[in-house]
Amino acid sequence: MAFAITQTCCNDATCVSVCPVNCIHPTPDEPDFGTTEMLYVDPASCIDCGACADACPVDAIFPADLLSGSLKVYAGINAAYYADREAVPSADPSPNFHRWSPPTFDRAIPSDFAPPDIAVVGTGPAGMYAVEDLLLHTNARVTLIDRLPVAGGLVRYGVAPDHPATKRIGETFSRFHEHPRLRMRLGTEVGRQVTVDELAERHDAVVYAVGASSARGLGLDGEELPGSIAATTVVGWYNGHPDVPANAVDLSAERVVLVGTGNVALDVARILTADPDDLSATTIAPHALERLRTSKIREVVLLARRGPEDAACTSPELLALAGRVGVPLVVDDADPRTAAAIDAGTGKATLLRELGRETVDWTAQPVADSRRIVLRFHSTPTEIIGDTHVRGLRVTGRDGPVEIAAGQVVRAVGYRGVPVPGLPFDDARGTIPNTAGRVDGLSGAYVVGWIKRGPSGGIGANRTCARETVATLLGDITSGRLPVRARRSPVAALAARFRRR
Repeated sequence: MAFAITQTCCNDATCVSVCPVNCIHPTPDEPDFGTTEMLYVDPASCIDCGACADACPVDAIFPADLLSGSLKVYAGINAAYYADREAVPSADPSPNFHRWSPPTFDRAIPSDFAPPDIAVVGTGPAGMYAVEDLLLHTNARVTLIDRLPVAGGLVRYGVAPDHPATKRIGETFSRFHEHPRLRMRLGTEVGRQVTVDELAERHDAVVYAVGASSARGLGLDGEELPGSIAATTVVGWYNGHPDVPANAVDLSAERVVLVGTGNVALDVARILTADPDDLSATTIAPHALERLRTSKIREVVLLARRGPEDAACTSPELLALAGRVGVPLVVDDADPRTAAAIDAGTGKATLLRELGRETVDWTAQPVADSRRIVLRFHSTPTEIIGDTHVRGLRVTGRDGPVEIAAGQVVRAVGYRGVPVPGLPFDDARGTIPNTAGRVDGLSGAYVVGWIKRGPSGGIGANRTCARETVATLLGDITSGRLPVRARRSPVAALAARFRRR
């Protein structure tokens, strides 16, 4: 029986590189890699060797005949990807056949070069993929810097606590923390404890992997009222982010409206309606768990401007939410376009066919003895209503404006990068201007991840992104564009400066 890839696929293609028969697609050299929501095993070509399952960093791959519960559907999802595609040869006379393997570095740092001293700022996936490339493929000495006291970045503070398999990729990254050529400096913020110029002075190159830490706003009247918060705040709250206080999220409202239907919005809706006992064995912050035990939330509304066929979340996450036991997912069918899309089975709307539908009375309070999540499509927020605190959200409706009574509004409409003091910044895009990872107009500075390309793509997308940046950096060294300077102790003086500050 073939193996199948399931919900937690991270798309970093580790499984592709170990498959002996080329049965996992899309591969990184195929056009749809990076645009598909996950990778897929061809059941007709799989030889059941299990190499992919052993290599998967997030435990997303299992024998198809052993899938059960909400994962059982993935046997069909994997097979369906190949239904209308030409068969890919799975055998070859050569015993070493493999159609795709990770690209090797086609440049080497000349032996007469001193080992480059490179700083990587950020310990999230983007930074750690860059660190992995540098330590495995070069003789570089790496200083890993993060402003937070605990390493992990988005894996530690952004992944929902009830997704332990996804968090497990942090174990893959953490093995590099003890590498003999790596020195780690936590609790060190660029612009406070150290400047861009100081890093440049002490290193041959600096790679900035600082992510996109702020939330996009809605631009609505009332957005600054108490009770209006960003999803980034809620995520940081339940993950114990040191910047987010324990009382940052008010759970006294019976109805909460989440503006957005991306994966982050689904994570927040799921945690806010979860049984606290189900979360007690996870990595959720203790203060969040205790507050959830006394939560009055009974209904979370996921609000989307577009229709169900265009929901921003991935299909695996929507499938998982729809398949929850004990917390029903309901579709508000007040707009006939919603029902039409679901009945027609267009895009992600197909996944909502089995859900209950009703025309919700938004002026009434939710039923007190149950919890549920409501999907409302074709509805644009126009104003957050309230005097001293949020009491509702005005949205567009089929027959005119609709007021949804709610005590809290959470905006989940995307992330945005913030400037790094001393580096150029594109305010329109929220990124650091760069060419293939090289910061424009600043020698020796490079970027990777969301601060390089914008807040798009999951964990695995950072591997390809880091490969490009590191290749640019190495090309600059070997071409002489970036001189490597011999240093007796490249980071000792900087370390002393960190301690003083």
